[in-house]
Amino acid sequence: MVPYKNKSKKSGIAAYELSNDSIKIRFADGETYLYTNESTGKDAVEQMKRLAVAGRGLSAYISQNVKDRFADKLD
Repeated sequence: MVPYKNKSKKSGIAAYELSNDSIKIRFADGETYLYTNESTGKDAVEQMKRLAVAGRGLSAYISQNVKDRFADKLD
């Protein structure tokens, strides 16, 4: 996984991993979730990918738009 840059220094996200149709996100508490095009919607997954690479806004986006629409909890 790639460490999340956390440019705001307030994010609850620690790392992420991108694939063609999904993103895995590890939160600071150690829990990892898989978000897929099917579970979350392609537009949302693509936006989460952009925010992950930018290192800013991903946690807020998930809490405001995605909520609990993950495909799997991996831990």
